[in-house]
Amino acid sequence: MEKLVIIGAGSWGSGLARIIGDNGYEIMMYDINQKQVDEINQFHTNRAKLPVGVLNESVRATSNLKEAIAFGAIVVLVVPTAVIRSILYEINAVIRTPKLFVNASKGLEPNTFKRVSEIVEEEISPAFVKGFVALSGPSHAEEVILQMLTLVTAASKQSEYAELIQRIFSNQSYFRVYTTNDLVGVELCGALKNVIALASGIVTGLGYGDNTKAALITRGLVEIKRLALVLGANEATVYGLAGLGDLVVTCMSNHSRNYQAGLKIGSGKNLEQTLSEMTMVVEGARTAIAAHQIIQRYEIYAPIMETVYDIIYLKHDPREAILELMKSSLKPE
Repeated sequence: MEKLVIIGAGSWGSGLARIIGDNGYEIMMYDINQKQVDEINQFHTNRAKLPVGVLNESVRATSNLKEAIAFGAIVVLVVPTAVIRSILYEINAVIRTPKLFVNASKGLEPNTFKRVSEIVEEEISPAFVKGFVALSGPSHAEEVILQMLTLVTAASKQSEYAELIQRIFSNQSYFRVYTTNDLVGVELCGALKNVIALASGIVTGLGYGDNTKAALITRGLVEIKRLALVLGANEATVYGLAGLGDLVVTCMSNHSRNYQAGLKIGSGKNLEQTLSEMTMVVEGARTAIAAHQIIQRYEIYAPIMETVYDIIYLKHDPREAILELMKSSLKPE
């Protein structure tokens, strides 16, 4: 039976550990926080990052990266995309045998527009990369750890690896995985929806209601499609779990860190104040930079994403920025 390594003992890392532990697999979690490592090993909990639920006894943890990488043949990356290059650089220094890399984080690298699969290709020696799978979809860790019904997608250019991850992570009680070969689309949708989720939080913070959020999600999906298609995604992916499904849950749920960050910004706080009050990483703030750069380079019409960028980085007044959207020329849907 496969052994799995989870890089990052945050909330989603703990949620994934719960799933595959429940499914009967051995897991080694890696994190630099020794206090979290000790808690996982002694009590099978991770209260600082996920204050609900308990991990299976088959889940262990270490702060030794070499020990973690040597543990299993499948390496699951669950760290913020801002540090993905640095952690991959460290992994490359200690890896000794080929691994299947699975990414469960959602973001794009500013300036390069690189997806995590492309960063893995650049940072890990080819001899040690057996394959790559992106695991993405509407999946809040707070619900997964409580074994609430969740459906996601595993994407890989090599179908056998997507199907392997499908078998490992799926169970018949609360977690189901579908597969696709549209790796580009799944990675892009998972990143770009966070920008729209920031917008959803902003309009909520301004006092707008369900009508506004429904319109925002619908038009936001159109913008995601425009960017994704330009960058090589399949349109069907945009309307699937990794696209529409993840967009809806991220824009509507109080569990969403991007929605919560937008809520603070809409209520009058700037980006710096907002991030200082968040206990988890807000991927949408960084992805907003990459989205803005893509929009400018390819001359894509994406007014919602551009408005988010203007509000958080150019310090535009949120209420005035939203009203400017309403003044754009009338056009067919």
